[in-house]
Amino acid sequence: MENKDKYCNSLTGYSRFLTREVKIGDVPIGGNNPIRIQSMTTTDTMDTAATVAQTIRIIESGCDYVRITAPSLNEAQNLGVIKKELRAKGYHTPLIADIHFTPNAAELAARLVEKVRVNPGNYADKKKFEVINYNDDTYQAELDRIRNRFTPLVKICKEYGTAMRIGTNHGSLSDRILSRYGDTPLGMVESAMEFLRICEDENFYNIVLSMKASNPKIMVQAYRLLVNKMIENNMNYPLHLGVTEAGDGEDGRIKSAVGIGTLLEDGLGDTVRVSLTEDPEFEAPVAIALVNRYKGRKNIEQHQNHQYIEDAGTSFYSPFEYNKRKSFEVLNIGGSQVPRVVADLSNKKEIQPSTLYGVGYNYSVALDKWHLSDMAVDYIYTGDLPVDFEIPGTLGVIVNNEIWQQQQSLTRHYPLFCASEIFTAKQISNTLNFVAVEIQSLTSEFITKISEMKTVVLILDTFSSHGMAEQRALMVKLMALNCDLPVIIKRNYKDLSESDMQLYASTDFGALFLDGFGDGTWLKTENCGGAAIVNSTTFGILQATRNRISKTEYISCPSCGRTLFDLQETTAKIRKRTQHLKGVKIGIMGCIVNGPGEMADADYGYVGVGVGKITLYKGKEVVKKNIPSEEAVDALIGLIKEHGDWVEEPVAQG
Repeated sequence: MENKDKYCNSLTGYSRFLTREVKIGDVPIGGNNPIRIQSMTTTDTMDTAATVAQTIRIIESGCDYVRITAPSLNEAQNLGVIKKELRAKGYHTPLIADIHFTPNAAELAARLVEKVRVNPGNYADKKKFEVINYNDDTYQAELDRIRNRFTPLVKICKEYGTAMRIGTNHGSLSDRILSRYGDTPLGMVESAMEFLRICEDENFYNIVLSMKASNPKIMVQAYRLLVNKMIENNMNYPLHLGVTEAGDGEDGRIKSAVGIGTLLEDGLGDTVRVSLTEDPEFEAPVAIALVNRYKGRKNIEQHQNHQYIEDAGTSFYSPFEYNKRKSFEVLNIGGSQVPRVVADLSNKKEIQPSTLYGVGYNYSVALDKWHLSDMAVDYIYTGDLPVDFEIPGTLGVIVNNEIWQQQQSLTRHYPLFCASEIFTAKQISNTLNFVAVEIQSLTSEFITKISEMKTVVLILDTFSSHGMAEQRALMVKLMALNCDLPVIIKRNYKDLSESDMQLYASTDFGALFLDGFGDGTWLKTENCGGAAIVNSTTFGILQATRNRISKTEYISCPSCGRTLFDLQETTAKIRKRTQHLKGVKIGIMGCIVNGPGEMADADYGYVGVGVGKITLYKGKEVVKKNIPSEEAVDALIGLIKEHGDWVEEPVAQG
């Protein structure tokens, strides 16, 4: 890895990036400490009993820290009461005050709890979506203003031994940062660096950094760039990882795993929070499952199950920006095509029309028609099993070479060869041939030879416990040797819970697709859940990485004490009415802090602005203010219709 692109210890040999130890009460973070888990209360901070009770539930779910919002002096003052009651009940977990617009609340909270979180986009700064033309002098004047407002908090933290998280959010970058750096990962990093320099000038180093975004692609790039800048400046502050506004249910878990897991794979991260629009005690188990995967993972040199992976470097791609690997098109795979999805049905006893139900195809006997869902796979792999019925016109069948040699006349059936087997085959398809390869077979000689065959799609497999890194290295090797054959990424999982399978697959596929690697997915599972969950996981990963959109996307924040309506109930109502709007992104935010800024990627926004009052956004623009909450969902539907993004939900036929 070139020094200019360095953001982790190694692209291929797993080890944690060593950060400085930061004291947070009696639970230190960074250094050689375990990766810590945290969550945030959703109660009104002024409701002491409810906040204490929920904090205890969060602690008992597995959290090392609990964050509580303090939007004003009153809430900041009550943190001391909450802390006292928790200590009296025997709970000594460090508390974190969450601060946005109120420096005076931060200064009070820093005297009472173990850590404060400040958002540099909101703290002593402003956001009106104004483009301001700064010269060096006027920009420096703004920095001086921020220094004067921020320094008192730094001094208090230093005096009281209070830790600080400087937490940048993609959606709440200040107008000043946006005007100079744009809405970019670099802008996110510089937003934190400005505050970090002030801390260091005051000789304060008890700091944790974060770079959160609702888009995992932006989030990963920002964290990598942050570490790159830290290495360049001889810094090593601990990292708090999270995908903000991930949403709820399966989508929230997949989205979180894509972003957080990608960074954990490279040894980055000292504490994790999974942000779900659910009760906070459901967040910790997801974070713990992500983190526990790396407890037994060692450096390649120390791991018996690892084959050495040659570090191919970053000469052929940038880890800080997205560029899809160039490939040519073979039938409907590669080139400008969306990533294709292969469903592995080879472990079935037989293939019948009903077998395809779990992978997006529903056959109506009465109508003699196939009905396709938005998550209908493109290919099925049946191995040696025959398909003796008429398949849907959008579906292809992959069979083992030996079977294909006997069934060449079958429509849309294509052979799968094992690496060099294709060079000696009696017959190959004139249109599409799949060739399975892995680290042993993907030699330079093989790549040179196979590159000349323009009907080939490679199936890139791995059996390494650090398989993502191995597949990344092999993708870079293909680029280095100018091989532009399409590549389908294949992963294999066995004997996992449905939840762990989703988290692992989201990490392993997601990391590669965020870097532009892969023209398709092949997820093979054994005893990890049914075909439907495997299929929805695959499409969810492609949606989370913004590579293939198959459903409505919800950018929904987790509840907190600032929330002005029931987020879970409202999200469910909106989802029920809009889940058929493929490709539309809807932000559902509990308050203005998580409003137009945090939902920067959304097409439409639903934001709480007061008790029982909702404001609607189109993009970043306010279009309807102070709508009564009981009318707001209907008003949102009307807004979507008004802008031409509404389609009627299809009526099911059967």
